[in-house]
Amino acid sequence: MNAMLPTWIDVCAVADIPLRGARVVKALDGDIAVFRTTGDHVFALYDRCPHKGGPLSQGIVHDSGVTCPLHNWVIDLETGRARGADEGCARKVAVEVIEGRVRLRIGAALS
Repeated sequence: MNAMLPTWIDVCAVADIPLRGARVVKALDGDIAVFRTTGDHVFALYDRCPHKGGPLSQGIVHDSGVTCPLHNWVIDLETGRARGADEGCARKVAVEVIEGRVRLRIGAALS
């Protein structure tokens, strides 16, 4: 069986992501939410809250966290971990910004 090695994929310009918002990137193993904070930091998590699978991309971005729109869980964008008394972790995706372009390191090709 030929396993696909992780690779860096250019997905968009930083300016394409709304400030304090997200953009969804389709991947074979699930949607990826790419977030942009007020300070122009970019983070990427699989677009599923660890609580009930809510779409994190539709949540409210604040500081370095996002609040899930379903049950108000706050997920740390740097670690993917739930904050406060909640427990769980959203899967992180490696992200880098080079010359204003956002690249994700993923193991499956984009669909």
